[in-house]
Amino acid sequence: MRRRTTVKARSAISREQWVEGVSADGYDATRLNDTGATPAPGTPSAPAHVAIIGSGGGAFAGAIRAAEEGARVTMIEEGTIGGTCVNVGCVPSKITLRAAELHHRRSHHPFGGIPRDAGPIDRSALLAQLRSRVEELRASKYEGILADEPAIEFLAGRARFEDARTLAVEEPSGAVKRLQPDRILIATGAFPAVPPLYGLGETPYWTSTEALFTDELPEHLLVIGGSFVALEIAQAYRRLGSEVTILARRKLLSRDDPEVGAVLQAALEDEGIRVLTHTTPQRVDHDGVRFRLALGGDTLTAERLLVATGRQPNTQTLHLEAAGVQTHDSGAIVVDSHLCTSTPGIFAVGDCTTMPQLVYVAAAAGTRAAINMAGGDAELDLSVVPAVVFTDPQVATVGLTEREAEDHGIKADARRIDLVHVPRALANFDTRGFIKLVAEAGTGRLVGAQVVAHNGGEIVQTAALAIRNRMTVESLANELFPYLTMAEGIKLCAQTFSRDVARLSCCAG
Repeated sequence: MRRRTTVKARSAISREQWVEGVSADGYDATRLNDTGATPAPGTPSAPAHVAIIGSGGGAFAGAIRAAEEGARVTMIEEGTIGGTCVNVGCVPSKITLRAAELHHRRSHHPFGGIPRDAGPIDRSALLAQLRSRVEELRASKYEGILADEPAIEFLAGRARFEDARTLAVEEPSGAVKRLQPDRILIATGAFPAVPPLYGLGETPYWTSTEALFTDELPEHLLVIGGSFVALEIAQAYRRLGSEVTILARRKLLSRDDPEVGAVLQAALEDEGIRVLTHTTPQRVDHDGVRFRLALGGDTLTAERLLVATGRQPNTQTLHLEAAGVQTHDSGAIVVDSHLCTSTPGIFAVGDCTTMPQLVYVAAAAGTRAAINMAGGDAELDLSVVPAVVFTDPQVATVGLTEREAEDHGIKADARRIDLVHVPRALANFDTRGFIKLVAEAGTGRLVGAQVVAHNGGEIVQTAALAIRNRMTVESLANELFPYLTMAEGIKLCAQTFSRDVARLSCCAG
């Protein structure tokens, strides 16, 4: 386990005295501003130089905080500024999902007396609006920050390690620039993983990027994958008018509580999506017009194929072995809670690491890494991490499932309330889904929550805060929740640990 300490001296001492004194107690001693020489008396130390490889959410959070800590920052990026989230991930996907939802509701809303009529989709106009908003956010949240922050220098090019202290950056011109910064932060993100299906590489398949940025609306879309990216895009295309078939190697959202995937699958099937679980194609072909997927004795055909089977850490070209940086078998960089890699002075954050692949985790990690690069002691606590799948109904989870609680040695006591018992869901005429709370048996301490509901992502943070503050289901049941909100379902579910909510009045306290 790596630990840090802060040492204060009564008077100025030399670099050699610092290192000698700390090393004598068995610690490794480094100084952030160490250039190999002690500044002359009265000479201010040069600002620390931090190199950041990548320009996504984690990289920018780290760069901004490092600049605030007084560092000189060099940000290195070989592609488009902004990383996955703003360019090809969160932002364009949520725009697409929202547009698809509005189109779907025009013809599938539950209210009598309001006409159900949805006209044709102008995919080109929708795509133009999406691109405009992506460019606007990239300009204001990323490029604008670089322009306004003189302490951050942008260097276009591909970085690789020559050793633990030296980066070689191949610039677009072909020239190679070498840097020897005081600290290095790796934040290179991830890219869509492609499974080893026979014939797939010779076909014009889509990843999530092509699916989000095409102006095409295929008659039939095949989707390989059962996790959040596959399911979000599959439902969006179905709601925009395509026939959709999902092929999942196991079940939908197989890492979550089994009830979550089952309820979501039923909702998707109700919208006309065909879901094939425990299904893996033997081969993929394309005849110039249509895809053919061989499934044993059956064959599926469609105009387009989306492959969404996860994301792979973008570390292959970094030459991490030259710096002694340890990676997982997947290529993910192993980091501790302080975002340190196995090599002193090199930190890593975001989707290229073993941390959860969530942009808000990356950003929080970037800030803490910058603090630690400046000699601080900031730890990233990942014991409570809420996550949302933006299907409709949404899947929102935090903490432990029943099985995970048992695996952690916690005897679990769980309750589930279907949304038919939540007044706001009844008023919305949308009772698809449930809320489930997992508590520690005996103490009643909340340890997990699973939500499947329309806008479930707006509900789950209540449970996250309750877990963080070690609340019991009894104390949660006694809190005041606004009536006719979906979040009130958390309170109602907490009440089921001690009473039958079906026998309560609407505003039972």
